[in-house]
Amino acid sequence: MKLVRSCIPQIIEENGKRCSHRLVHGTDEHMVFLKAKMLEETQEFFENPCYEEAADMLEVIKAFCYLNDLEFESVLSAAQNKQETHGGFEGGVVLEDVF
Repeated sequence: MKLVRSCIPQIIEENGKRCSHRLVHGTDEHMVFLKAKMLEETQEFFENPCYEEAADMLEVIKAFCYLNDLEFESVLSAAQNKQETHGGFEGGVVLEDVF
């Protein structure tokens, strides 16, 4: 049992197969399934870094935002602001100690 994109059951049936599915039982269960999905999608990205796998991780983040009443566009704006003021992770800077 795992969380899938909302159209997956329909796609499976259109391909001549059958499946059973259900909706999550509330926000708590949804969060549990999303956490597992993020781990799955992250592992898939590590194994095959591509646009599709990156898009899957982004879709999970969008769902986390939705469940926590955060507007995704505002998250993107905050990310841009934080990159401008604090930088990003692309440079690979590792903090070893603070004196």
